[in-house]
Order: sequence, then C-alpha cells, then structure tokens
Amino acid sequence: MGTPPLAVVVKGWPRLSETFIAQELVALEEAGLRFDLWSLRHPTDTKTHPLHDRLQAKVRYLPEYLHQEPRRVHDAMGAVTALPGFDAAAEVYARDLARDDTANRRRRWGQACVLAHEAGDDLQALYAHFLHTPSSVARYCAILRGLPWSFSAHAKDIWTSPDWELREKLSAQSFGAAFGATCTGFGAAHLQSLADTPDRVDLVYHGLDLGRFPAAPVRALRDVDAPLRMMSVGRLVEKKGFDTLIDALALLPADLRWHWTHIGGGALDAAMRARADAAGVAEHITWRGACDQPEVITAMREADLFVLPSRIAADGDRDGLPNVLMEAASQMLPILATPVSAIPEFITDEVHGLLAEDRADAFAAQMLRVARDPALGPRLATAAHTRLHAEFTMAPGIAHLAQRLRGLLSDV
Repeated sequence: MGTPPLAVVVKGWPRLSETFIAQELVALEEAGLRFDLWSLRHPTDTKTHPLHDRLQAKVRYLPEYLHQEPRRVHDAMGAVTALPGFDAAAEVYARDLARDDTANRRRRWGQACVLAHEAGDDLQALYAHFLHTPSSVARYCAILRGLPWSFSAHAKDIWTSPDWELREKLSAQSFGAAFGATCTGFGAAHLQSLADTPDRVDLVYHGLDLGRFPAAPVRALRDVDAPLRMMSVGRLVEKKGFDTLIDALALLPADLRWHWTHIGGGALDAAMRARADAAGVAEHITWRGACDQPEVITAMREADLFVLPSRIAADGDRDGLPNVLMEAASQMLPILATPVSAIPEFITDEVHGLLAEDRADAFAAQMLRVARDPALGPRLATAAHTRLHAEFTMAPGIAHLAQRLRGLLSDV
C-alpha cells in the first residue's frame, strides 16, 4: 500500500501519562486515516496501556540525540539540501536559532532533516502532538518538503513556549500550521489571540471513549464512620500540587479515619514521600507508582473521592483539562480539584464537584465535608457523570479532527 500520506509526530511512544494521545490516534485509525507515527524519544515507561496495543500504525523513532546516530543524521542532512524547500527551511531554522541557541533547538533541526529524508515522496502532510518541540520538527520538515502541517496543543506546550514562537507557528506568512486543535476553551482563546486569524485554531475537547471503561458501579452511601478512601492520579511534579495535598492531609482531625492512594511517578517522588513522613501522615498513604489503565480504573472503583490539586508552576506550566477527571466521572467517583486553567470547563463548583484554592486548609475543609456528609459526594458524582455523557464524549472531536486532516491531505 506504500508509505502512508500522513506523518504524526509525537514526543514519545508509548507514554502512560498521555493516554489522550493514544486514544485519539487509535480513533483516527478506526475512522480510516492512514499514518506513520514518528517519535522523538524512545519509551521509558516499563508498562503500557492496553490502548497502546490497538494502534496499527508503524512506529518509527527519530534519533533521540543526534550524536547517537551520526551516520543517519549526516546522510539526512546531506540529502535534504536537494529538497525544494531547503533554502526556506534553513532560513527559518537560522532565525529560530538566533533567538533560541540551545541543544534542543539544534536537535529539532536534525530530527526534522531525518524525518524529511526518510518519510519519502509519498508524504503529503504532517500532524504534531504538542506545539513546542514536536511542532518545530514537523514545521521544519514541512518547509523542507513544501507540505502543510498541523498540530494539537495541550498545556505545557502552550504556556511555556515564547510568544514569538507561537505567533510564527500560527501565521501563514512564517510557514505556520494550516490549522491547529487544542483541548480547552482557555487554551484556544490564548492561541487564537496570537494567530494571524482566529480560525487557524479549533477547540476540540479530547472527550472520553466511554467504550474503554466499564459502566459506573452502583455505589452505596458510605457509612459516616467508615474510612474516607481518597486517591489521586498524576505525575509528582510541581504543577500537580501534591505538596498542598500532603499538607492538607496533615490538617485533618485526629478522629477522622482516612487513606490516600497516589498513582503515578515523577521527579518529586522522594521529596513527596519525605514530606509525608515529616507531616506524620505516611502511614495513611499508599504510593502505587505508575499503573496501567485497568489498575487505575480498579482503584477508582474502590475509592470515595478523587483529588487533584493542580496549580500554575513557576515556569508557567499548568494542566489543561486532565482526562483523568473525566475518567473519575465515568466511574461515579466524586472530584475535588482546583479552579486552574480549564478544569472549570468540566467541573462547576458545588455542581459537578468541589473546587478549592491551592491552600492546604481549603483542601482539608473540602475533604472533611465529603467525609462528614455521605450524600454530598454521590450527588456531585452523578452530575459529573451526566455531564460527561452529554458533553464530553470522544466521538464529536474525532469526527471534526478527521475531517480537518482529510482536508489537509486533499489540498496537496
């Protein structure tokens, strides 16, 4: 059948923390789109989700670091000089390098050269997940080959990229994307304000493929004297705010019985464990580490409250609308989160869940409310479950994105 006409560029494959990407790519395949997956990095997770096994696309790994595959990089850089867009691409790269002279920027150019060389003449368009590094690689490759490119933006890539780079990736005059999608209204408004024309950026919620999840369990009201079983899923990094949560747990009254389970890895693992020890709450915490999707769902079905204390990190990084909130809603698990970024687009405070400010006392007060009022959590969870099914399923977004990508291919 030849090389697929579409190249999809991702940071890494597979990644446990990016199920929303795997969900989308599997759905696009099932909608009839053919593509090869080009990954900038090799996998580091020891586990995968069952969803990853459903992807049929060929996965091709670009040189993660250029010095690791010198012959491959050398051959590609020589070959792309014959491509019609080389002069324009080299000029764009040189202009970017003058403002961002980093090893990462040089690596983006080298990876783009390899992609442009190895993808071949059947390539018609590119689509990148994340607007920072993957989109830079896709953009340079697209210019080299004279092809259109597109992107899906999420959270960190929007809020930690410099405005000059976002503007150029969103302008036709600087070889910007033909179109882009982003998964929150909050992010869409920001990107549309930087684009040469607002319709270059579409709001496309990830939504949830409810077919991948069991039906919500029938939950009996929790006995007010029973332990409050809380859980969180998220990487142990600054923007997830787990330091606030640990401090909140330490403020809970001594007579309250509770347990908190954390799922996920992250650079702050040791620091968060030490914080829990210092706060005197370690004996009430289970650190599960990285888990696959079935393990996460099992834990959700056994819990009484899902807690996600997201915040804006010092470098501007933040969550968009974490899919894990929709996953919790699918299992009728009540949600306690912060009103950061696009979380209020799904959770209205006191209606679909509880939203607390990024303070330990605020989180402790809300956890105590749920513990003392067994009817509160189920009421909120029912409303979130209803909203999920009515407004946040996957199918509409996939249909829109598939149409956009087909249009990109037909324009070539």
